Amino acid sequence: MGGPGAAALVVLGGLPGVGKSTVARALLAQWQAVYLRIDTIEQALRDAGAEVGTAGYRVAYALARTQLAQGLPVLVDCVNPLPVTREAWHSVARGVSVPWLDVEVVCSDAAEHRRRVETRRSDIPGLTPPSWQSVLQHDYQPWPASQTARWVVDTARMAPEQIAAEVLAALRRRQLELSGE
Repeated sequence: MGGPGAAALVVLGGLPGVGKSTVARALLAQWQAVYLRIDTIEQALRDAGAEVGTAGYRVAYALARTQLAQGLPVLVDCVNPLPVTREAWHSVARGVSVPWLDVEVVCSDAAEHRRRVETRRSDIPGLTPPSWQSVLQHDYQPWPASQTARWVVDTARMAPEQIAAEVLAALRRRQLELSGE
C-alpha cells in the first residue's frame, strides 16, 4: 500500500462552514493528491444549466474512480451527509482496491461555526454560500459508532496544519493495517 503517494481515497465530510476546504488546503500542502471539491462540481453543473440533484456526487465518484485506478491519491471535499453517500465513496475505493479514510470535520464551537458561515465569501465564481439557517436545517445524519475507517477532527480545537498531519498519520496507519504489515 505504500506511503502517502500511494493511491488512497480521503473524504473530508461535514456541514458547510466547519472548515473542510481550509483543512483540504492544509492537506494538499503536505500531500500531493487529486482534489475533488463537490461545491466546484455542482456549481459547474448549475452554470451549464443542469439540474444538480445527485449529479455532483455521481460526477465526483466517477472522477475519483478514474484517478484512483491510475494509481493517484484522491482528496474529496464534500458534506457527505448520508449513509448512502458514505457507502458510495467506500464502493469507489473497494472497486479499485485502494484504502480509504473518512474524515468527519466538525466545529465544536457553535458560535465560531455560525461566525464562519455568516462571514464566508465563496472562492467559486457564481456560488452563494448557504445561510446559517440553511446549515442548521441540512440533512446530516450521524455516523454509526462502528465506522472504523472514520477520523473525527475539530477545527475549533486544532489548527488546519495540525489536522492535516493527523489525517496523514491516520491514513498511513490505515494503509499499513490493510496491507497486513
